[in-house]
Amino acid sequence: MSMASCWSHAAMTSLTACHCARPLPGGAPKPRRHAALQLKSSITLQCRHGDGGAANDRLTRGGSSSGDRGRTIELHLGHGGLRSGSSFRGCGVQVVSLAKGGVVWCCSGTEEAMASKRKLPKLEGTLFKYGSKSIQVAFKTGNYKQQVVFIGGLTDGFLATDYVEPLAKALEAEKWSLVQPLFTSSYTGFGTSSLKEDAIEIEQLLNYLIDQEDSEGFILVGHSTGCQDIVHYLRTGGHCTRAVRGAILQAPVSDREFRATLPETQPMLELAEKMIKEGKGEELMPRDASPEAPITANRFRSLSAYMGDDDLFSSDFSDAQLKARLGHMSRVPCQVIFSMADEYVPDHVDKVNLIKRLCEAMGGADKMAIPWGNHSLSNRVEETVRAMLSFIKKGGPKGWDDPWG
Repeated sequence: MSMASCWSHAAMTSLTACHCARPLPGGAPKPRRHAALQLKSSITLQCRHGDGGAANDRLTRGGSSSGDRGRTIELHLGHGGLRSGSSFRGCGVQVVSLAKGGVVWCCSGTEEAMASKRKLPKLEGTLFKYGSKSIQVAFKTGNYKQQVVFIGGLTDGFLATDYVEPLAKALEAEKWSLVQPLFTSSYTGFGTSSLKEDAIEIEQLLNYLIDQEDSEGFILVGHSTGCQDIVHYLRTGGHCTRAVRGAILQAPVSDREFRATLPETQPMLELAEKMIKEGKGEELMPRDASPEAPITANRFRSLSAYMGDDDLFSSDFSDAQLKARLGHMSRVPCQVIFSMADEYVPDHVDKVNLIKRLCEAMGGADKMAIPWGNHSLSNRVEETVRAMLSFIKKGGPKGWDDPWG
């Protein structure tokens, strides 16, 4: 169904989308009809005011599940504040009117029109299979023996974040290739997979690159749950972990702490625990447990339970608990890139202290805190690429521990 959509919000609040055809509360004027937007799920607009009155606005599509990470567009109006007629660059959202009480009414263009206003990412390279499964393919940009492997998060696949394309191009100038693999857990497969299976497939990929392409070593870049994959893989001590020269964790956040803010999590976690006790851990849970993808009781527990397999970066862990889960990362140089406006980090979490503790638990990882950065850093692309490139160049062509030596 096609309909115009509008958003209302006041500072520090988040409200659900309404239809322009509905009467507006408080007698506010109805926004004029802009182009239609195909609504497939809920939409919210949030506004947060920072230093100097800058507005930090998020348009979130797809609800609040962590499976929708990376679908948030974060925009800035600078220091001028919000006013009628203001446009949100790159998104097609415009402030239509200011109602009493500081409420702002906004309208959007079509999702297709919004996409057409910005250049969509495009990369040229080589698509190859690294394993026997149909999903076990990877895309490589450039043809170099030094390789950066990008591992996305839940629901991710190729070109998972806005910085992937410029990162690939920047790496090519430095004679590094960027490899984007697909795993069994990619796209909607995460709910029936696990960190253990991801680690097996990472090992397969690296083994292929060493054996078939004479790789001279890797730097692993993880986004969101991809950070958990890297931490878990390096803990396994697989043969090819010796070829890893460094790791970048971008948005290492706690799925458990975010999911704890959702009312449906606790009853579903209780159901998952019950299913596991009954020997049904690999059976699927009800659709409400994960509307974006089928999910087993085991994976739901892993993502949602205290000390679950995916629970690696929680702020309520003691220093000793963090070190027990992350201490092995001290074996390789690490960089932690944390978004200081990450929409998947609950408001009660002290982000400054958390990133400090994470880096200390990893034995002194490089720390990069990006002000106003959202989860996928779509609003801080250039800054992200610079930070990653600086760290990657330190890896250079110097020696590495040849796993075949």
